Amino acid sequence: MIKTNAMRILDKSNAEYKTYSYDSSKAISGIEVAQSLNQNPAYVFKTLVTVAKSKNHYIFLVPVAKELDLKKAASSVGEKSVEMLKQKDLFNLTGYVHGGCSPLGMKKFFTTVIDISAQNNPVIIFSAGKIGYQIETTVAELQKAIEFKLADIIM
Repeated sequence: MIKTNAMRILDKSNAEYKTYSYDSSKAISGIEVAQSLNQNPAYVFKTLVTVAKSKNHYIFLVPVAKELDLKKAASSVGEKSVEMLKQKDLFNLTGYVHGGCSPLGMKKFFTTVIDISAQNNPVIIFSAGKIGYQIETTVAELQKAIEFKLADIIM
């Protein structure tokens, strides 16, 4: 198993976590990732990068089977509106590629919001920062490594 920057950050924070890998040779959706890991899709989160009219960037984690509500997302960070970052801008901003974007280990820290449904889950699973690799931890353990808030941000 490779070590990604996201895993190193969790190690440095003494946060407990597990890792998974899956066959990423074909483009697969978040729901398919959950299925390939035999995990409940409600526990598997996708990392979404947005930009506001203010030009500030924000990170939102939502369950893979759900959609980000842009109005609720903007409200959760005190912005009038946010929109999804263009895929071509993702790597330069975060250092990650589409499908392998982790909330941990981006080039710089951005305000991060996780959908409130995560607090009721026994675990949260998200990208380890490389396509084909996922991290499983708890919300409490994740707080050791990254600052975030919980809010209702899904449709």
